[in-house]
Amino acid sequence: MHIHILGICGTFMAGVAAIAKVNGHHVTGCDKNVYPPMSTQLQRMEIELIEGYHAEQISLKPDIYVIGNVISRGNPLMETILNKNLPFQSGPEWMYENILKNKWVMAVAGTHGKTTTTAMLSWILEWSGYNPGYLIGGLPNNFDTSAKDSKNSNFFVIEADEYDSAFFDKRSKFIHYHPRTLILNNLEFDHADIFDSLKDIERQFHHLIRTVPSEGKVLVNQECTNLKKLIDRGCWSEIEYFGSSKGWSYKSSGLESIEIFFQAELQGTLQWNLLGHHNVMNALASIAAAKHVGILPNQAIEALKKFRGVKRRMEKIAEINEVTFYDDFAHHPTAIKSTIDGLKKIVGPGRSIVALDPRSNTMKLGTLKSELKESLMDADQVYILASNDLKWDPKHYFYDCDKTFIFDDVDNMLDSLLKGSNKGDHVVFMSNGSFSGIQKKISELSQL
Repeated sequence: MHIHILGICGTFMAGVAAIAKVNGHHVTGCDKNVYPPMSTQLQRMEIELIEGYHAEQISLKPDIYVIGNVISRGNPLMETILNKNLPFQSGPEWMYENILKNKWVMAVAGTHGKTTTTAMLSWILEWSGYNPGYLIGGLPNNFDTSAKDSKNSNFFVIEADEYDSAFFDKRSKFIHYHPRTLILNNLEFDHADIFDSLKDIERQFHHLIRTVPSEGKVLVNQECTNLKKLIDRGCWSEIEYFGSSKGWSYKSSGLESIEIFFQAELQGTLQWNLLGHHNVMNALASIAAAKHVGILPNQAIEALKKFRGVKRRMEKIAEINEVTFYDDFAHHPTAIKSTIDGLKKIVGPGRSIVALDPRSNTMKLGTLKSELKESLMDADQVYILASNDLKWDPKHYFYDCDKTFIFDDVDNMLDSLLKGSNKGDHVVFMSNGSFSGIQKKISELSQL
């Protein structure tokens, strides 16, 4: 079957493309913005990429068009598909019908931490010999691709996004997945372009809970009060908590030594180099989920000792004049604050410096700009790229922050950042997009 994917370079749709390819389908796709790491993965898999959405692409004559949620009415290719009554469906719908419906689905949902937790859980199952299929919204360093299907395994681990499925299906993607094991990492307001309030998002999450069978399990972050409210609305499956002494908890005896407990009984000691409380919570959730399919906690802990993180999740990308640079996907205030907290634990005498590209739809609208300002307060310096797409003016909003610098041009930002950083400083680039290629420029400079 020939599948043509519209919006193929998104993290989810690139995963769909990879899975379709390994299942023997002929896969092509198009997108407006093409950038690593997903474009690199697709090219490595010899999946043809077409720049733009020209109507002439119907000459490819695929058997079906799979539509990403970046596509809207008015898109020239989509309008032609509709006018000619050509077959199409959303990515989540294609995934369920072709891959998930006969699997034990393990879904990871929440406002933050989905990608890392999905990668952790996939790696635990892989290391334990379960040979799972998986679809991860990023490129994990333990695997060659962000997604794969395994016909020899009954298990599939999937990052369960609350964003809508397509312009013609406004349900959250995760409604299509029908998980038997569900992780709920957290629940906060996000995606202001499609949700009017936290209650709207909560409603979608509760629809997800309703799809879990009574013999399934829902793993809940005890520290999140919004999740408690969600569970109080009703849950028909077994519930297990992490972040609680009654369920899964931890004690830290140093940056790299974490004791893992279940119901106050020691399960093992996790030694690793991932930063921050949020990553330990991700680990607890993945260990708990793995236990649900029969993997002993001490075995899951051994697997996580070999977990090497995910690209663009506090990934060290360069060192220039003893200044260390990282790339991170954080774009929501809570994730930004958590990343800064983790960074400050390793900077020593140096400074923690944040370079932020507020390009998510929620950030562009300015819905969480007050929370954003608060989340950046613990950084020693902040550099913000103010693009033309922003509906608010950072220069006006951060006028009283003498450690915050606003730039309209990424090259000027980079020049100022290099001149203003000192030996021992740690600089993290935060963006859920390409950040105008600033990370690549830094990497190239480090090679000189």
